[in-house]
Amino acid sequence: MRKAALWLLLPVAFFLSGCENPFAPGHYSDGQGGGGVLSDLSTPDGVFINLKYAYTFKDTSIYSALIKDDFIFTFRDYDLGADVSWGREEELRTTYGLFSNSERLDLVWNNIVLSSGDSLKVNIVRSFNLTITFNPSDIVRINGRVNLDLEKNAVTKRWQIARWIDESNL
Repeated sequence: MRKAALWLLLPVAFFLSGCENPFAPGHYSDGQGGGGVLSDLSTPDGVFINLKYAYTFKDTSIYSALIKDDFIFTFRDYDLGADVSWGREEELRTTYGLFSNSERLDLVWNNIVLSSGDSLKVNIVRSFNLTITFNPSDIVRINGRVNLDLEKNAVTKRWQIARWIDESNL
């Protein structure tokens, strides 16, 4: 009887001990020998850290926290010969579809081509490589640049993406 009571109390003691949730990782490995911690978004670089984290773990809650309410995404539709834009809701739906329909996403941030701005707004153009594995025989590689306008929220002091222009090969 004592052993049974001990086994019942062990999980309770574990959770009451103040340990972090083992099912919500705070650390990740980037696959290139480096590791990172989920950023608090107090710097523009934190946005890039969390974007990588969101893609690696296909985490829509992390991704949605990066996107401002008045967000605009723009890409070039070469078939139409025109730029196409959408807002936050369509961006979150599209990203959710990508996350749920892929087996693996590997995002690598490369050089910052341009960075300008001040303590509240910055524009960063950065190259990237994204490998999307839908299944072992369907792998898409996207290379290009993102052109991001980031803004710092005056209340939360966190950086978010206000505008995203896709400059990729897709």
